[in-house]
Amino acid sequence: MRRELHAEWTKLRTVAGPGWLLLGIVVLTVAGSAAAAGAMECPSPGCGQDATRIGLFGVQLGQGLVALLAVVAVCGEYSTGMIRTTLIAMPRRTAALAARTGLLAGLALAAGTLGVLGSLLVARLLLPGNGFTPEHGYPPLSLADGPTLRAAAGSVLYLGLVAVLSAGVATAVRDSAVAAGAVLGLLYLFPVIVLMIRNEDVQRLLWRISPMNAGLAVQATTSLPTMPIGAWAGLGVAAAWAGAALLCGGWLLRNRDA
Repeated sequence: MRRELHAEWTKLRTVAGPGWLLLGIVVLTVAGSAAAAGAMECPSPGCGQDATRIGLFGVQLGQGLVALLAVVAVCGEYSTGMIRTTLIAMPRRTAALAARTGLLAGLALAAGTLGVLGSLLVARLLLPGNGFTPEHGYPPLSLADGPTLRAAAGSVLYLGLVAVLSAGVATAVRDSAVAAGAVLGLLYLFPVIVLMIRNEDVQRLLWRISPMNAGLAVQATTSLPTMPIGAWAGLGVAAAWAGAALLCGGWLLRNRDA
């Protein structure tokens, strides 16, 4: 596995695109959170807002670049034909896929950690000016607070799962445009479709199986009993999507020509 990891790392670091996408994940995550923290207001005590979730809003934007990073890394070799060279050099296809996916997940976790920490910092600075003060029941955001720490750690793990999901889908379909459309559709269009359903029971069920809605339930720190799914259970749903996509991609990689 060390040989496969070294090969995948060499390929990624010698191409400009992944580096810019990693930087973009951090910047977009922090910028999205700053925009949300600057726009939300709490004019009176008990305004019912979840300050931690507001401060982590940028994760919903950063996940799109995480998906693109994985799609570019996987599908780039298929578009150039270099996948044949890769498989000749690394004939153990499952090991090669595991190395690539593990590396992508690790990079997503690293960029996600920076993005989440930056998001909480800007939210800590901006939210008090919009009424999120101790007098209104909102102490400054801090990782020393258990629910906030769980939301932050869960958000980072969620971004890692998005990388795994995207790598699995990209390996299965092998086309950049199709893979990006499929993953971004799952992440962003699925929640929109859920909102269009009028039947509350069906809507609640779809909410529970939506990879983004369920996965980002880990960010909630208030009104937890009313959530359609628990924090860690929701992250488990996202992990199930990622695992299923990776298993499908791995099976196809092993059983068809490059």
